[in-house]
Amino acid sequence: MKRTNTFAVRPLSQAGERVLRDLLDASAALWNEVNYERLMRYNDEDGLEDESVWDADTGSLEGQYKPVLGASTAQQVIQKNSNAWTAFFRNKQQYHDQSDDSVTEHPSPPGFRGNKDDGRVLKGVIRKDAYSVEWGTRSRLEMIVGEELRDRHNSPKSRLRLEIVGELNWPDYEDQGRLELWYDETDGTFRASQPVTIPDDTRATPLADETAALDIGANNLVACTTTTGEQFLYDGSQPFEQFREAANRIAELQSKLDDQRRTSKRIDRLYDQMYGRRDHAQDALVRDLVERLYVDGVSTVYVGDIRDVLSTHWKAEVNAKTHNFWAYRRFIHRLECVCEEYGIDLLEESEAWTTQECPGCGEREETERNGDLFRCVCGYEGHADLKASQVFLERETGTEVGLMAQPVRLKWDDHHWSEIPHSLERASPNEERTNRSTHRTVGNLASVESA
Repeated sequence: MKRTNTFAVRPLSQAGERVLRDLLDASAALWNEVNYERLMRYNDEDGLEDESVWDADTGSLEGQYKPVLGASTAQQVIQKNSNAWTAFFRNKQQYHDQSDDSVTEHPSPPGFRGNKDDGRVLKGVIRKDAYSVEWGTRSRLEMIVGEELRDRHNSPKSRLRLEIVGELNWPDYEDQGRLELWYDETDGTFRASQPVTIPDDTRATPLADETAALDIGANNLVACTTTTGEQFLYDGSQPFEQFREAANRIAELQSKLDDQRRTSKRIDRLYDQMYGRRDHAQDALVRDLVERLYVDGVSTVYVGDIRDVLSTHWKAEVNAKTHNFWAYRRFIHRLECVCEEYGIDLLEESEAWTTQECPGCGEREETERNGDLFRCVCGYEGHADLKASQVFLERETGTEVGLMAQPVRLKWDDHHWSEIPHSLERASPNEERTNRSTHRTVGNLASVESA
């Protein structure tokens, strides 16, 4: 299985910090020069991919930076930039493909990592065989640096040692990938990201053969129903509000920039904070949800293909909110990784019409949604997102789901997803409490005459 160790690192001395800063600064400078050469050759009018981009003389740049970075690191920086351009052309092709709506905004070529005058973004990569991690009482990271850095700062044997702060998530791995290093200006910390391959026998085995379905939404991040009758609802109001406030602040600061400038250090920090908070909330949600599903005996999870819903059913303002916040493919990738740890199969299927369909009578046209409340002409009403996950689950399994318990509602507090104390409260004030051992729906099903 592929996983990633992300951890903080700390230089052992002031001289060591100077080596690290110079290494990352030179990596950013090389990135900028390679990117500039490719950008100057890029012609947007000659099709989706301009082959002249790959004609840039990266060999001379590699030779120029090899004394500082070392040959292997210089090669990796150039390769990383090549990967970024390849991804750009792929996204551009998907954007222009009318049958593929996975890319909804026109992609831009890879950007620069700051500049010499305003300060470069301290970020670099180290080839897999040019660094080592020792895990133990005093864990440390050791990497190769160029001869020029060695001589400038008396780095012994052209190697830099850094202390690892905290614990690795995956200390027992079979292989490691390319290391990424960067300086986090938000909290003044150097951080590292280490892709690793761990043995398959570390994967857990599902406790039973139950199934779950997830509905991904704009206000509630995830609504989940399982064949055991459990339901989970993750409230998105807090992370959405933080994301919106940061985006508005960025827009305000950008409006004050000179015409020649596109960003600033303050704006870059806000972007890092905005996306960092989003990713933290989403990653914690995935971990919390999958652990709950594992305990519930779930072995298969269906997740809706949100792209189909975005293009056909949701309102424009909801689409924009979801596109900007969700980073859908990243979320699905994270969900796949954590499900794999627990031996749970993840299947992505279309969830079209689950939002409109009534679980009581199957009606689609004569239904309506007002906020979280779903109503049908048959008299059914209930929580819209939980209802959608129930319909989705019943469609994929071909069986009716008997909901045996009240939904568990969870709220984000910037650190954890915690159950709301009054989770047993119903979603609508006019929904009467029912005996869950005999009533299969999450809403109130009344006759038309009594409505």
